[in-house]
Amino acid sequence: MTENSLKDSASPYLRSAAHQPIDWCEWGEAAFARAKNEDKPILLDIGAVWCHWCHVIDRESYENPEIARVINEHFVPVKVDRDERPDVDSRYQSAISAISGQGGWPLTGFLMPDGKPFFGGTYFPPEDQQGRPGFRRVLLAVADAYKNKRDDLMRTAESLSESVAKAEAFAGARAEFNLAVVDAQIGAITQLFDTRNGGFGTTPKFPHASAVDLLLERYRQTGEKHLLAMAETTLEKMAQGGAYDQLAGGFHRYSVDERWLVPHFEKMSYDNSELLKNYLHGWQVTKNPFLRDTAQGIIGWVNELLSDQQGGGFYASQDADYSLDDDGDYFTWTLDELRVALSKEEARIMELYFDVEAHGEMHHNPAKNVLWIARDAAEIARTLGLEESSVRLTIASAKHKLLAARLRRPTPFIDKTMYVSWNAMFASAYLAAGRILAGELASGCQAFALKTLERMLQEAWSEEQGFAHRIGGPALRGSLDDQVFGVLALLDAYDETLNPKYFRAAQRTMDLTIEKYGDVEGDGFFDRAADAPPMGGLEVRRKPFQDSPTPGTNSAAVMALTRMHAYTEDRRYYDWANKTLEAFAGIAAQYGLFAATYGLAAVLFSEHPTQVVITGPAGDATAQKLEEAANGVFRLGKAVLRFTPESSLENLPAALRQTLPHLPKDKAVAVVCSGTSCLPPVGDPEELKRVLEKGIAGTAAG
Repeated sequence: MTENSLKDSASPYLRSAAHQPIDWCEWGEAAFARAKNEDKPILLDIGAVWCHWCHVIDRESYENPEIARVINEHFVPVKVDRDERPDVDSRYQSAISAISGQGGWPLTGFLMPDGKPFFGGTYFPPEDQQGRPGFRRVLLAVADAYKNKRDDLMRTAESLSESVAKAEAFAGARAEFNLAVVDAQIGAITQLFDTRNGGFGTTPKFPHASAVDLLLERYRQTGEKHLLAMAETTLEKMAQGGAYDQLAGGFHRYSVDERWLVPHFEKMSYDNSELLKNYLHGWQVTKNPFLRDTAQGIIGWVNELLSDQQGGGFYASQDADYSLDDDGDYFTWTLDELRVALSKEEARIMELYFDVEAHGEMHHNPAKNVLWIARDAAEIARTLGLEESSVRLTIASAKHKLLAARLRRPTPFIDKTMYVSWNAMFASAYLAAGRILAGELASGCQAFALKTLERMLQEAWSEEQGFAHRIGGPALRGSLDDQVFGVLALLDAYDETLNPKYFRAAQRTMDLTIEKYGDVEGDGFFDRAADAPPMGGLEVRRKPFQDSPTPGTNSAAVMALTRMHAYTEDRRYYDWANKTLEAFAGIAAQYGLFAATYGLAAVLFSEHPTQVVITGPAGDATAQKLEEAANGVFRLGKAVLRFTPESSLENLPAALRQTLPHLPKDKAVAVVCSGTSCLPPVGDPEELKRVLEKGIAGTAAG
């Protein structure tokens, strides 16, 4: 079989289409030039290697010789990996959603030769089906319209491009910043909370990591128990459901039902990094061991499958399926499969624990069960007349046996591409795990995060451009996400190590972000650099705001700027943070749940980051207890800086050098600072906890 030009692509999604009988092009000037020269519309397919329905449309349509003939004759076909080109994906998602009322993947767009869209949708079946027009019929109708009604298509394309540009301009979004926006967001989140199942909204159920953190932070401030109940219930229900991989750890992308039972089985780096932070923060606040165990489960899966443990770096995703005929079969079990893997006694317990029955939850294969925690060990012990401790031991050993049996199945593909923004997010999560968890796992997380950041700096960072988008492979120009999450991870690494190289790289990247991405006229930040090469197609300047699916990058930029200002007292960072908050202040409340990161940024900006400097010799027992106490308290934007007699005062940022000129290096104390204020030194770990839980303002007032 001949291969098309995608065989040499760096993207595994594009390479997976190399055998198709379609003359695919990658996104770029060559594709647009060809469309203009041949006077053909562009067929745009945007998908991802982890996307089940992308593989379905590949098999049904793009591998169909007759449909391929129609495409090659009438179109210039262009295939895009949404993970590789989020800038292309975001713009065409907006446009196609305006046409069809829905977005998602695969995204199927029809464009004029200049890249402006005039029609599209998501998945099209090959033939007419259940009210959906067949893909072959759609292709022929579009080709006919391009030939005979081109003026109409051009008007549609121009109108659509203008509407996308208008939507991205956020007209009326600018307003004076007011912290009351957080009240409105908490109200919106509360209204959407599912009291029975946890989470927010109905079906499908997606994780909303920033919303959970906002609830935890607001609870810390106010002590309102219903806020903690919403966060803890959500974290518990998600981790008890099939949305969490009960055998290997890690979360699937979302649940198709409101109970978190049946997931779409792909696992994404960006979900698991943010959920890891959620479970760590939940453990800090509640000391609920189930939340800690879930955090450790995520780490275990990532260490085993989603990371390059030798070289550093986090991989992008794990597929849902191992073949086109599979739909989550790797992760699901029939009753017979479970009984073959376990002893009779183990099976009796695990059937109750995971609710495994002859008829399961999977519609395409009713015998298949999704594993979820239906009963706890105490209930099973009562039901079967056994000791609870014995049941707990059986559950633990049986899970190991089931995982071993599952590993003998064909395994879904791991996309080993390393995207900078997602690596930065996971580096931050692992550094948080290193601080909050104890023992060998914690130290391993810290070491791996630093190894990953070293690789990012060596392979994907420059003084001139900041971060690229990908570690390794052909160069991909970085986006705002890469810069902002890179800055946050570097600041986290600096907090952990006091190594000034991390701080210098963070500050340089922050300065480049302002210079290249900042909107001098309208405030806030664009997703592409001002000096980035032309994107082609929808040349729309876009400011990412919504949490979808990763934290809204303008809001994350505010958090990075606020932390940078706290360390440097450089007014420019404060002003940019303030201007960016103002750029979206008029719409943040109406976005509610979907702009929870804005709420976090608003709180951090208003309250100021807290720094805890702990002194004393290396290995000092009191200093260690102070450090554990400081790390045990959840507080948004808190940095714990360990300062020993060997540490250089020069390693502290300017603001701390000014406020802490006489640190007692040889004595273990903790000094808590926020803004330009520091409290008197504290030597007792319990007192330090009380100070951090109240905050500087509360302590001073009390």
